[in-house]
Amino acid sequence: MLNTYFRVIVGTMVLLSVVLTVYVNPNWMWFTVFIGVNLIQSAFTKWCLLETILVKLGVKKEASGCSIK
Repeated sequence: MLNTYFRVIVGTMVLLSVVLTVYVNPNWMWFTVFIGVNLIQSAFTKWCLLETILVKLGVKKEASGCSIK
């Protein structure tokens, strides 16, 4: 469940920042850059602020491993 919430939120933020870049101000592209840098650093550090926030809000982590339903 956590992975689903994470992907929806990050995808929405990327799309929103692109729309804001096109229609409001090109400086919104820096928000997209921030999201990308955060994703890269979380791959190396295994820590992401959004994940921490979602867990504190009560979103359950999935069981580890791949499960086919």
